[in-house]
Amino acid sequence: MELIPVIMSGGVGSRLWPVSRETHPKPFMQLPGGQNLIQKTFLRASSLDGVVEILTVTNRELLFKTEDEYRAVDRAHHSLSYILEPFGRNTAAAVAAAALQLLETRGPDACMLVLAADHLIKDQAAFATAVANAVTLATQGWLVTFGIKPTYPETGFGYIEADAFNKLAGGQKVARFVEKPNLDTAKAYVSAGNYYWNSGMFCFRVGTVLDELRAHAPDVVEAVAATLEASRLSTGKGYSCRALDAETFANVPDISIDYALMERSSKVATIPCDIGWSDIGSWNAVSELTHEDENGNRFEGEVLSHASRNNYVNSEERLTALVGVEDLLVVDTPDALLITNRAHAQDVKHIVQQLKSGGHTAHLLHRTVHRPWGTYTTLENGERFKIKRIVVKPKASLSLQMHHHRSEHWIVVSGMAVVINDQQELMLNTNESTFIRAGHKHRLQNPGVIDLVLIEVQSGDYLGEDDIVRFEDNYGRVDN
Repeated sequence: MELIPVIMSGGVGSRLWPVSRETHPKPFMQLPGGQNLIQKTFLRASSLDGVVEILTVTNRELLFKTEDEYRAVDRAHHSLSYILEPFGRNTAAAVAAAALQLLETRGPDACMLVLAADHLIKDQAAFATAVANAVTLATQGWLVTFGIKPTYPETGFGYIEADAFNKLAGGQKVARFVEKPNLDTAKAYVSAGNYYWNSGMFCFRVGTVLDELRAHAPDVVEAVAATLEASRLSTGKGYSCRALDAETFANVPDISIDYALMERSSKVATIPCDIGWSDIGSWNAVSELTHEDENGNRFEGEVLSHASRNNYVNSEERLTALVGVEDLLVVDTPDALLITNRAHAQDVKHIVQQLKSGGHTAHLLHRTVHRPWGTYTTLENGERFKIKRIVVKPKASLSLQMHHHRSEHWIVVSGMAVVINDQQELMLNTNESTFIRAGHKHRLQNPGVIDLVLIEVQSGDYLGEDDIVRFEDNYGRVDN
């Protein structure tokens, strides 16, 4: 049977602010050891037996960033496909879109393995065994979940109750799903022995999951099918990309796959497994990935400590010092600092809500922003001026564009640039510059084989990122 891992990369991870933000969400957070969560998920999926394709469902703004992350670790050059959402519509929509697309390309007997892009699994061998057992049950018509054997009474997860009297090959029939319990209930679940954490990972035949969705959530399937019909599909050798139509996608019900299907179907089984799983759901979970010193402190970056215990510090940019404090989480980024007691790690999301309601961009962007062509870093932002450091990847190009309210002065720091400035085309080398007036069409290209680095000085009445009109773009960002 063909196995297609479906990596769902749609969550923001607001509890991991200020590192996780909407344009640089949790799956792209770098972990100790160098790789990030989406790379680890990709490698875990691609190493399984029988994999013929890896399908990723993500936000359209994250496509090029995702491709860069896969390219950095994909030595075997797997067949890759993407479904790009214009906005989040919950997991039922993502699963249905993946299943309908795979029905077209692989047929009803192909097996989907649905994985979250932002989970960590430490035991690859145990994971591979669990997947093999899940595939066996999926071929028999089961909708398979992966139940994590609980190691403590967690109140932040949903649970799966397995039917102790209905054993299956490698798994058990699911009796019911239960919501996040209180502490006493969670303790009872752990003691019972037949309750498992709901990992949010699934395995099923394409035909089976579509039949069950049509039976239990027909409105989801119909709306997603209409969206796929209206959407643009691009294909190439070993590659496909479908950008979902925003107007029809807005009609898809906003519901999770658990509520839409798994809690309603009678064909649900679970594979109990112990695979070193973590959803990395808070800074407390992230801290567990770092070595603990003799005082219970865990540090990332240059940190000095005196008379302090049980703290976690993530401060890669500058020296941090702790004196006489306990049970703190300290996360420092160039433009935002988080300090919270460990007991309130789950409450970081409330700060993100305050940033959104107040119109502050710190929930959305880092000081360094990734674009398909490279990155830009805001160095200073003042009254009527802004200074950026721009890095353009080799052979990459910004869009042909124009600004109504600002002029720009570009100074090449390293590399070489081809610049279209109104009616002129210029070649700029290190220490050379050009001035672009407001209202003039312009474009920046890197024709070389090393990064182009330049300093951009903006001046004008309005310096917002939305003051841009694109005429041509290599990355499909021109609105008709």
